[in-house]
Amino acid sequence: MKGFLEDANYSIGLLDEGATLADVIDNCIYEHTHTGKRAFFVGDLGKLVKKNIQWQNVMAPIKPFYTVRCNSTPGVLEILGTLGIGFACSSKSEMALVQGLGISPENIIYTNPCKQASQIKYAAKAGINIMTCDSEIELKKIARNHPNAKLLLHIATEDITADEEMNMKFGTTLKNCRHLMECAKEFGVQIVGVKFHVSGSCKELQTYIHAISDARCVFDMAEEFGFKMNVLDIGGGFTGSELQLEEVNHVIRPLLDVYFPKESGIDVIAEPGCYYVSSAFTLAVNIIAKKAVECDKLLPSGVEQARNEDEPVFTYYINDGVYGSFASKLSEKLNTNPEVHKKYKEDEPLFASSLWGPSCDELDQIVENCLLPELSVGDWLIFDNMGSGTLGEQSTFNDYQRPLIYYMMSFSDWDEMQDAGIASDTLMKNFFFVPSCIQLSPEDRFSTAA
Repeated sequence: MKGFLEDANYSIGLLDEGATLADVIDNCIYEHTHTGKRAFFVGDLGKLVKKNIQWQNVMAPIKPFYTVRCNSTPGVLEILGTLGIGFACSSKSEMALVQGLGISPENIIYTNPCKQASQIKYAAKAGINIMTCDSEIELKKIARNHPNAKLLLHIATEDITADEEMNMKFGTTLKNCRHLMECAKEFGVQIVGVKFHVSGSCKELQTYIHAISDARCVFDMAEEFGFKMNVLDIGGGFTGSELQLEEVNHVIRPLLDVYFPKESGIDVIAEPGCYYVSSAFTLAVNIIAKKAVECDKLLPSGVEQARNEDEPVFTYYINDGVYGSFASKLSEKLNTNPEVHKKYKEDEPLFASSLWGPSCDELDQIVENCLLPELSVGDWLIFDNMGSGTLGEQSTFNDYQRPLIYYMMSFSDWDEMQDAGIASDTLMKNFFFVPSCIQLSPEDRFSTAA
């Protein structure tokens, strides 16, 4: 496998046993306080290694295909490529990015449910054949532009809850699968498997049982049409919690053993995304403006009775927002709480507060209400679990500056990669040693990927 793209400007700080993630964040904040107070990420790439070990321990032999849109930063893609993970891409740019790693086309799936004809042609030229399909229109489009395509029929799952009713849903019905197979026969397109997806917010794990049973029905249906199916894609929806992973495995393993046993020759794959990267990245933001307001709507529930009428309610503006690293906030709840970086006394009073991005747009609200000590302009806030949905293509709204990214890895994780024989020479060139408890000057410390 080749190294990452030649022009990728990044390196990985190799931390000795005395250094911690908190030390890295402290050093970065010290540096940024003197050089411009720009928002930044710290990515612990060792957590990707740990997550992969966890996956292999719990979910093997199900092969993971990482969902690239969750986090397409070079350090993440290079580490995951080195681990031998496949990639699920939703666009031409993602396919090109992954191919720059030297990943074989057989380890890339084109998963966008609404594909552009030009991007289907790109996949055909690049030899990326496996792609998903859930409608006759998509099937005809693929047939015209990619005669060697191998389709996974994307079937719908019954996971609609009250919180999800307004979300876009993709996937076809069992009844329509028969029609799609007839069309595929007519157009000379291969169907090689089935895909389904269960949302990570779905609380009913029984949904997997219904989905796997439906998939078995589609496999049986395919035999009638002469299709030789050999792939089952159980999709994503893995939150990153080991408990959730074990719960899902506990539910699906008996059904897979019955419906898709090892001797059947059917490869079972999945598309974990935030599972790998969510906990690996921490975001640090700076307060750029502050207001004291009188607005009861900003109060957290239960605070109304305890609050003194003379106490202010604070509104803080930070140098990152929904047009940047908090883009996922527009469609889902924020899965992390702000942590104040500066030290404050345990008995220091807390005030009802809200956090907003820098755009001065009414949609640019990061946290509607929380309790914080009184902060000042220039103070820093820390958000953990920010590795998913935050580091893709971002807006240039209001001259927005993309946060810098500082990659790190502990010596123990680095040793584990070497012992496992999964650390390529080109990847190793990106590492350099960072002593513990030492303030590094900008030119001496981490290189960054903007």
